[in-house]
Amino acid sequence: MENLISLVNKIQRACTALGDHGEESALPTLWDALPAIAVVGGQSSGKSSVLESVVGKDFLPRGSGIVTRRPLVLQLHRIDEGKEYAEFMHQPRKKYTDFAAVRQEISDETDRETGRSKQVSTVPIHLSIFSPNVVNLTLVDLPGLTKVAVDGQPESTVQDIENMIRGFIEKPNCIILAISPANQDLATSDAIKISREVDPKGGRTFGVLTKIDLMDKGTDAVDILEGRSYKLQFPWIGVVNRSQADINKSVDMIAARRREREYFQTSPEYRHLAQRMGSEHLGKMLSKHLEQVIKSRIPGLQSLINKTILELEAEMSRLGKPVATDAGGKLYMIMEICRSFDQVFKEHLDGIRAGGDKIYLVFDNQLPSALKRLQFDKQLAMDNVRKLITEADGYQPHLIAPEQGYRRLIESTLITIRGPAEAAVDTVHSLLKELVQKSINETTELKQYPSLRVEVSNAAIESLERMREESRKATLQLVDMECCYLTVEFFRKLPQDIEKGGNPTHSIFDRYNDSYLRRVGSNVLSYVNMVCASLRNSIPKSVVYCQVREAKRSLLDYFFAELGKKETKQLSNLLNEDPAVMQRRINIAKRLELYRSAQAEIDAVAWAK
Repeated sequence: MENLISLVNKIQRACTALGDHGEESALPTLWDALPAIAVVGGQSSGKSSVLESVVGKDFLPRGSGIVTRRPLVLQLHRIDEGKEYAEFMHQPRKKYTDFAAVRQEISDETDRETGRSKQVSTVPIHLSIFSPNVVNLTLVDLPGLTKVAVDGQPESTVQDIENMIRGFIEKPNCIILAISPANQDLATSDAIKISREVDPKGGRTFGVLTKIDLMDKGTDAVDILEGRSYKLQFPWIGVVNRSQADINKSVDMIAARRREREYFQTSPEYRHLAQRMGSEHLGKMLSKHLEQVIKSRIPGLQSLINKTILELEAEMSRLGKPVATDAGGKLYMIMEICRSFDQVFKEHLDGIRAGGDKIYLVFDNQLPSALKRLQFDKQLAMDNVRKLITEADGYQPHLIAPEQGYRRLIESTLITIRGPAEAAVDTVHSLLKELVQKSINETTELKQYPSLRVEVSNAAIESLERMREESRKATLQLVDMECCYLTVEFFRKLPQDIEKGGNPTHSIFDRYNDSYLRRVGSNVLSYVNMVCASLRNSIPKSVVYCQVREAKRSLLDYFFAELGKKETKQLSNLLNEDPAVMQRRINIAKRLELYRSAQAEIDAVAWAK
């Protein structure tokens, strides 16, 4: 399992490269799922010296105040032979063999992110060190806890640092390396205090005691190192770092390690603990423990990655494709989106989606009900019949039959059907508009492009308006045709009916009596009802032909014709995607790349076992 730490190293580097720093965001984070060792300590606790001792090199910035202002992800790679060197992820292919230059680059890169304002940032710096004198290990060096901000830093810096550290170490996959100086009361240790808050049982915390050699004479740290003063699930480890004088004199780190071993082996107080003391033991123990933790997390990590990939792919599908760059590509893209909308609209009309059935209800319920409400019998009341029959004669009474009177009665009655006919046209128009809006809302691709959405909506409504006018004209013509030409066969039967039931030798002037007028009204009503029954069938046919069928066939034809005349800039304006959606797609694509890369890396390790 020696390659497990290297595996996590690769994934961590990919996380940083693709913007996953474990911060709270609307994107899933892989960083938080990776086991990591976070180094926590107060200022002047010896944290930097411990790290340098584990590495065996001077490479960390030093100075007064808050020196570490960004997390430093330190990846140690053991090599069998060759010269030691370092690489920064932000400077690929550049090898540092001078570790003083590494120190300077850490400071410079910190300033590039935070400026020279001495503010802090959660964006990590990735540093890999390759050496035969290290163990495979990854550590995250966090800014030192402090009580007071230095000059040039906002007052919030103290809290910002604590929040940053807490954000790292409160995650269940984080192993805490709590650095505390032995020459201070452990009860006041910043590292122990914050570690206890997030890990009260001490199951994720390793305690490291520094400056043991600087304790007052007559005192020692045995109670702490043996776990009696403050017990953790893992044994405490004591280290003896270089003194400031050693650092100033650039004392060799290998020599410093040798002196550290000698100190524990020769001190009467610590001789019995010497085998598990010192920075060398610390590095080996952390490396072994990190491998065990990674091994235990692999199945859960694989499950998380597979699940997240499916979720991200689904969201990418919902967000749609990115906008094409050339005019042809833009035009094709717009046409494809419009076809998707057109297909959704047709599905509503054809009953595949809900809504089209409302148009049928107009013909089956609304139109017949409106025709019934016309109440033709009132239109053919006795007074009205007498008035129209009489007026039709002019100054001379009719001799045989009141033909003009009949015609005027029929025309004045049939003309009222125009109202229900026109209402049917308008109601279907309103329903088609509703289906257009519903189809626009259900066309996923249109959600990406607000400008195109508006244009398609306007174009569809304009087409429906034109179709309504054509339908209104055609439908009212049906009514007008019934008014201007009466069915002869119906009236040819009337004399026969009179002969059967009336008296043809009766004086023509007696035909103005009530009985005769009622017969005229009854005949007209029978004819009008016959025409109504016919129009009840033909009006829906006209409306469907002129509106529904045309909407299915050519709703966006005019829009397509105009689209071909547009220039590249105008097409770009139509595909002016919501910036939030565009950014979301970019972010999702990066995160998907990260998870797929991690999946491939983990699968390679799993198959190699």
